[in-house]
Amino acid sequence: MESALPDFAPEKIWETFLTLRWWGMAAAGQDFYRPKKRRARLKPEAVWEIENGLGLSGLDVSAADTARTALYAAVQRLFESYDFVLAPSAQVFPFDKNVHWPAEIDGRAMDTYHRWMETVACWSLTGLPVLGMPVGFGTQGLPMGVQLIGRHQADLAVLQLGHAYEQATHWVHRTPPPSVVGG
Repeated sequence: MESALPDFAPEKIWETFLTLRWWGMAAAGQDFYRPKKRRARLKPEAVWEIENGLGLSGLDVSAADTARTALYAAVQRLFESYDFVLAPSAQVFPFDKNVHWPAEIDGRAMDTYHRWMETVACWSLTGLPVLGMPVGFGTQGLPMGVQLIGRHQADLAVLQLGHAYEQATHWVHRTPPPSVVGG
C-alpha cells in the first residue's frame, strides 16, 4: 500500500462539493424554505445550505459541473496505476452527541458543519462505487472506517474485495466494539 491522491486541488474539490450540494439543496428544499412557517422548523444548517444555493447563478453551477468533470478525469488517471483506493471515512472519530460539530481538527478550524467529513467529498462527486468498511477503534473505544473506492462501473469488484477482506479477517466478529462486549 502506498499514498496516492488525485492530481486535483483539495480546496477545489471542497468548493465544487459545496456548490453542487447547495444547488441540490435549494432545488429540493424550496417547498420547505419558501413558506416562513416551514422555514422556522428547518435546522439552521439546512437554511444555510438552501440560501447559499438560491444565491448561485447558472454560471456558478456550470463551473462546478466542469470542475467535477475535471476531478473525475483526475481520478481516472489515478486508476491507471491503482486497482482500488482506500480513504478514511472521516477526519475524526465519532464525537459526543452534545457537540454540534467539531470546531477544529488538528488545529484546522472547521468552516462548515460538515467539513469534518470532507474526505468523502471527492468520491461522492465522482459517483464511483464506494464501500465503507470498519478498520478499528480509537483509544476511547469509538469506531473508525475506511472507504474502499473502485473504478467506474466496478461495483461488483468493490463488493468482492470488501467481502474477501471480511472473510480473511473476520474483523466484524473478531473485533466487536467495547460497548457490545460490556467494555
